Amino acid sequence: MREMPANQLNPRIKSVWRINDAIWIVVSFLCCFLPFAIIAVVAPEEAWAGVVALIVAILFAALLVLCVVVLPPIRYARWRYELTPDYLDIARGIFWRKRFVIPFIRVQNTDTRQGPILRAFGLSSVTVATAAGEHEIPGLGIEEADVLRDRAAELARLAREDV
Repeated sequence: MREMPANQLNPRIKSVWRINDAIWIVVSFLCCFLPFAIIAVVAPEEAWAGVVALIVAILFAALLVLCVVVLPPIRYARWRYELTPDYLDIARGIFWRKRFVIPFIRVQNTDTRQGPILRAFGLSSVTVATAAGEHEIPGLGIEEADVLRDRAAELARLAREDV
């Protein structure tokens, strides 16, 4: 089996993941909790609605702890990438581990992306596109992302010239 890629993401990505996950969990919680809470308040004789609202609230708290406290450090430890002259190697995943080896002859496009949360932490993502899809390396410093994007584009250009 091949060695794991050498490079890790910027540690600030853990905070970005926490914020993203918290937002999605809170929005999902509100969508699931509010209808039952409203039924419980409007129709107190419908005791089942209060029970369901309580169960949703308990699940919300457990999911929030899992996704905000437990998973980000593990996810960070498993996320690795490496850029070699011939390919881009990406390894990620906690339960289902995935390994992508992308030869530069297949790369069509490279770019950087930065949403509002990444921008607030001074991070960017690099995306490498092939005919089969896109592969993203999230959570790189802005300068590091620009260098990685430009280097990947240069290696893809050189690979196409060698054919």
